[in-house]
Amino acid sequence: MNAPSRITPELVAAHGLKPDEYRRAVDLIGREPTLTELGIFSAMWNEHCSYKSSKKWLRTLPTTGPRVIQGPGENAGVVDIGDGLAVIFKMESHNHPSFIEPYQGAATGVGGILRDVFTMGARPIAALNALRFGEPDHPKTRHLVSGVVSGIGHYGNAFGVPTVGGEVNFHRGYNGNILVNAFAAGIARTDAIFYSKASGVGLPVVYLGSKTGRDGIHGASMASAEFDDDSAEKRPTVQVGDPFAEKLLLEACLELMASGAVVAIQDMGAAGLTSSAVEMGAKGNLGIELDLDKVPCRETGMTAYEMMLSESQERMLMVLRPEMQAEAEAIFRKWGLDFAAIGRTTDDLRFRIIHKGKVEADLPIKDLGNQAPEYDRPYVLRNGPPPLAEAIPEPDDYAAALLAILAAPDMASRRWVWEQYDHLIGGDTMQRPGGDAAVVRVEGSRKGLAFSLDVTPRYCKADPTEGAKQAVAECWRNLTAVGAEPLAVTDNLNFGNPERPEIMGELVGALQGIGEACRALSFPIVSGNVSLYNETNGEAIPPTPAIGGVGLLDDISQMATVRFKAEDEAILLIGAPQSWGAHLGQSIYLREILGREDGPPPPVDLDHEKRVGDFVRGLIREGSATAVHDCSDGGLAVALAEMAMASGIGATIDPPEGPSPLPVFFGEDQGRYVVTLRAGDTDAVLARAKSAGITAPVIGRTGGDDLNLGGVMSISVAKLKEAHENWFPAFMSGEL
Repeated sequence: MNAPSRITPELVAAHGLKPDEYRRAVDLIGREPTLTELGIFSAMWNEHCSYKSSKKWLRTLPTTGPRVIQGPGENAGVVDIGDGLAVIFKMESHNHPSFIEPYQGAATGVGGILRDVFTMGARPIAALNALRFGEPDHPKTRHLVSGVVSGIGHYGNAFGVPTVGGEVNFHRGYNGNILVNAFAAGIARTDAIFYSKASGVGLPVVYLGSKTGRDGIHGASMASAEFDDDSAEKRPTVQVGDPFAEKLLLEACLELMASGAVVAIQDMGAAGLTSSAVEMGAKGNLGIELDLDKVPCRETGMTAYEMMLSESQERMLMVLRPEMQAEAEAIFRKWGLDFAAIGRTTDDLRFRIIHKGKVEADLPIKDLGNQAPEYDRPYVLRNGPPPLAEAIPEPDDYAAALLAILAAPDMASRRWVWEQYDHLIGGDTMQRPGGDAAVVRVEGSRKGLAFSLDVTPRYCKADPTEGAKQAVAECWRNLTAVGAEPLAVTDNLNFGNPERPEIMGELVGALQGIGEACRALSFPIVSGNVSLYNETNGEAIPPTPAIGGVGLLDDISQMATVRFKAEDEAILLIGAPQSWGAHLGQSIYLREILGREDGPPPPVDLDHEKRVGDFVRGLIREGSATAVHDCSDGGLAVALAEMAMASGIGATIDPPEGPSPLPVFFGEDQGRYVVTLRAGDTDAVLARAKSAGITAPVIGRTGGDDLNLGGVMSISVAKLKEAHENWFPAFMSGEL
């Protein structure tokens, strides 16, 4: 990019800075910035990097707990899992890039989140993703699904991390902005965790990994702006990934960390060299001076502006112990990676950039972060919708309704997706995709880690606070359902334009719900990401605060799964109301069978969630429960169908007399688990539930080849499975 003769209002606007933000920058440095300095302010002060619209509300979240070693503010969160080990994890968005260039956008999203984890000294053990696309019949949807899934699979498979779970949803609200949220987790020793805070004056600042190119320039700024009809023109801002280079970078970094040479380390993610250098220096109350002539470049003639804003992938920045620089370089050369001392730490709190002997930037380093704009944006909290005004009509044919729900785009099997991911590499995957939570064994131990990503956007659209509470509660339930103790949360807050009070109200309401639920469930938030401006031509996505939870199993042999294990076992609906089910507002039945999205979402009683979940986890750990599944989308009928399809064993259910079977089988009341018990255990479990004040009706027994629901339907498990498995392959092959 050729340097202009002066900074114009048009140039400022093109960098995503508002006039008052630009004036703030000028006041800080006392002069007009150079083009490179303008780019640096743009990178550090955009929404994606500065969280300027959300910081006020993020501070209200619970972020500490007895197991939390590191909460928000680092590359990833760190939680103690005992025996000198910690799990390190985070979730981040790559929404805008994936909409423009789905393959590379999704691939580099995976690469970025893996770097966040191994930057802190952890070897990645699991990846998950939460994907949301537009309507299946939208002209872009099939192309986007194909590209995103291929990109995720290519990067994760080549890197060598198992992709073990996640979500895939379709809704017209994502026609103009898909969501690609990537999660990764790794294991590190608690005495060998690495941070980004630089220390020591005159230490070498070293560039590691792949060469710098022109891909990804302004990527962070693009992620902080709305789309319009010309969004395809932003394709050059999408990075290009190389998973093989990232695998080499992982091994080289872990070897270097073990050598004792590393003082501080930071991934070059959003805003590339700019944000990584500024964050390391500012956290350590140090200045940073960089000589860009020493930066390894893969393209000729790159300017200081381009090098500072490039988001080329598979790169790290480190501060090293000077006496070990030669040893460090030898490690990286062995792995075939670039290693270049490109600068030094200073004691003047300046961020100084030199290129071809000229000072291209000289800025106060702490002000780039500390003085970033922070907004208390006006917001309007929306009241939840009124209750459903009239009785909901029952289906003419309950069996046909259940088949239609199981074959719906949002409910059909995701096998087509997860079979493209290597979910078994490493040999420690204990639960394949399709259960309540993924489970991965901690190598060399009997411990297991459970992972789940959850949110129900239709609930959040109807009532952001209650919907966000439900997202946390469902994640907590899914971890509990496999027998894990829920430890901590990472979140990915996906919303529209926060400058609109109604959208800001969705964000504020959701954060209030998340905070309330996390406090009640002792489920602290240790890392996360905020993705705003997810809208096109003024049409925002549904509020989508995705919750990623991690849980711990002390003994992997106690893990529960959803499939029925044997014939003639008692089926209990633990945590159910007296009617078993009642809530149809915002239900899958309402949407898929009647074509309606109305009414309030199901309310969440957090005290009830905690008591019931702890009780169910106890049953799992003592070996009483043979199969466990939480009730969520589609209610009891879908939960039973999924357990039957997973096992090939049917069930017969005897519903209570009186109430309509519709809410019994399709109501989406929260805090419920379907649990099967071995013969002989039922009486003791029921007595314990009664003494604990927990409802646990026996609703039926396993057995046979059919699912019989209280006389209103009887359908073969084989037919259920056929409906459930066929939609995705047919859609992706163009048959639908």
